Amino acid sequence: MQNRKALEKDYGLILDLWERSVIATHHFLAVDDRLKLKEEIPSYFPHLDVRLWYIEDRFIGFSGVHESHLEMLFLDPDLTGKGYGKQIIRSLIDDYGVTSVDVNKDNENAIWFYLKSGFTVVGEKPTDGEGRPYPILNLKLKSQ
Repeated sequence: MQNRKALEKDYGLILDLWERSVIATHHFLAVDDRLKLKEEIPSYFPHLDVRLWYIEDRFIGFSGVHESHLEMLFLDPDLTGKGYGKQIIRSLIDDYGVTSVDVNKDNENAIWFYLKSGFTVVGEKPTDGEGRPYPILNLKLKSQ
């Protein structure tokens, strides 16, 4: 698996994958909120280390890290369950120093994924970062 730093010209590619992934996994998210988030997300990219992840030459997902916090990790929804997310999170932990992540409380598959990857729940907030009614779980990497 390879990755590279995202460039501004990649934003359309990233947003397309993000939207397909969210539609497939975030059934709790209202359509209007999804559309607003899609408009907001590019404004976060300049503040993150955004990486595009590839298997050979196929774009399979992207991640965004700020310091040691994983801000976003999305996979092509056609490729979930194949071990790619596990490889990416291991690289993010081992190579990029990720030690924390926040996840939607209603995204049970993501919670399971992060718990299985060595994270533990350390807190909860009733809303997302923009005050929308989506509870967020705060997770930290267990001591290795």
